[in-house]
Amino acid sequence: MSNERDRRPSRREFVALGIGAFAVAAAPRLVRPSRRLVRRAVPLMGTVAEVGVVHRDERYAQGAIDAAIDALRRVDGTMTRFSDQSEVGRANRLAMREPVAVGEETAAVVAEALVWADRTDGSFDPALGEAVRLWDVGHRAVPPAAAEVRAFAGAGLWRSLELGRRAGRDVLVYHHPAVALDLGGIAKGYGVDRAVAALREWGITDALVNVGGDLYALGVSLDGDPWEVGVRHPDDAGRLAARFRISDRAVATSGDYEQYFEHGGRRYSHLLDPRTGEPRRARTHSVTVAADRCITADAAGTAVFGLEPEAAQRVIASVDPAATLIHVG
Repeated sequence: MSNERDRRPSRREFVALGIGAFAVAAAPRLVRPSRRLVRRAVPLMGTVAEVGVVHRDERYAQGAIDAAIDALRRVDGTMTRFSDQSEVGRANRLAMREPVAVGEETAAVVAEALVWADRTDGSFDPALGEAVRLWDVGHRAVPPAAAEVRAFAGAGLWRSLELGRRAGRDVLVYHHPAVALDLGGIAKGYGVDRAVAALREWGITDALVNVGGDLYALGVSLDGDPWEVGVRHPDDAGRLAARFRISDRAVATSGDYEQYFEHGGRRYSHLLDPRTGEPRRARTHSVTVAADRCITADAAGTAVFGLEPEAAQRVIASVDPAATLIHVG
């Protein structure tokens, strides 16, 4: 989500549309002359949002891209924790004292986040915003004080985050002073889904939406084949760790190689372990999940980072049997 202080790409990175993180093979083989790939990249959600549309009419494609980007901006403006005026920001200011009304979209994303929290026994915890703020790995060089970290270890704060109804409205209520909502591990994927929905409303059948490594491939690429996507190598931005073809499916990658600092021989990333209150320890640096919806792939990648592949797949399947772990690197 938006963070005006830090506009670097997020930790979920592919290489797509030839810009930065994603590399999509869009070089035409048997291209129909009337079709073209129209693309645009804009800074959004604290990273770079990229939309590419395959269409005959460039002006029409640009209008569809406008609609997709507007959908992303709406989700960002509603669910970022970096604005006191967003629905999440208002809840973090007020929900400990009184119920805070939120819109249908925010309520739906929070509900899905709580499902992941429940199925992972809190390994995915959307209520850890204060712990994320404490670690602030993009601006730290040393870990915070141990006593501050222990306050979050095993706290299970998601259990103190209530999504309820009052007077016919969805509301958020906090039941612990340390609760702060952070939808950074799921709302970006939801934003991609909304952008894809906007493209479909325009009648677009072939497109790609990529927001900092949360990606949906709609239909087929310019050459008529499924989109070919490469996952960036965590140790070398110029190499690919894996490549695969997808169509009408989402992928998302979580990793510890974009937002982190090193201290005392250890890497401290932004991916926190709610059991310890510290960044997760992992033998691998990234995990990639494919799903029918990007919100699922996004949350799944965050939830299972650091788990062994077999355990990760069990967790993912417990929430969505159609989702699958496709790469660990």
